[in-house]
Amino acid sequence: MKKKVLLVEDESRIRELVSDYFIKNDWEVQEADNGKDALSWFDSLQPDLLILDIMIPKMDGFEVCREIRKKAAIPIILLTAKSGDEDKIHGFELGADDYVTKPFSPKVLIARANALMKRVEGGHLPESSIVKFGSAMFNTLAHRLEVAGAEIELTPKEYDLLWLLIRNKGIVISRDTILTRIWGIEFEGDSRVVDSHIKKLRSKLGYESRYIRTVIGTGYIFEDEA
Repeated sequence: MKKKVLLVEDESRIRELVSDYFIKNDWEVQEADNGKDALSWFDSLQPDLLILDIMIPKMDGFEVCREIRKKAAIPIILLTAKSGDEDKIHGFELGADDYVTKPFSPKVLIARANALMKRVEGGHLPESSIVKFGSAMFNTLAHRLEVAGAEIELTPKEYDLLWLLIRNKGIVISRDTILTRIWGIEFEGDSRVVDSHIKKLRSKLGYESRYIRTVIGTGYIFEDEA
């Protein structure tokens, strides 16, 4: 079955170029040129991936990202014409998983898309592994988290963050290390992104967030015995 991408971009030239490239790489593509249409298409299409320009009419990309994150944990790639960090940091804080700065190569964009999909599908994990802590059960192959029997949706970044903490249990991981491991060495933002994602992850874990402890001035640690 083809993977589905919702492409939200108001510049028709860029939209056509990106769409053609994804179709040639065996993706199903739905296009939107404004934020309101993007939300309508999202509900009916149920895409596997969202590529979202920040500067779009009727509802900007940040607003769309915020609304999507209220109901789905699919990978989101932001497109931005600005090279500064503030938009990127804000996007990550809202739950975006990656960003691409204009002008960009379609090859780079689809490579980022495929990398995100591999993480979501568990392609980077060699074997099944279930980790239990408190009432939580974390399946690293199926990319599923259950707390007290209820399935909890995690974004790709939240998944990677929780898995990083769990597989280094008992070890304090600095914010800088988390930034490098989760967002990549080229990311130029600051530790606010880490703190924001930890806050969201704790909120989703509820009572079991007690296993993630803040080490003041350093970073975070996942402890077996909360």
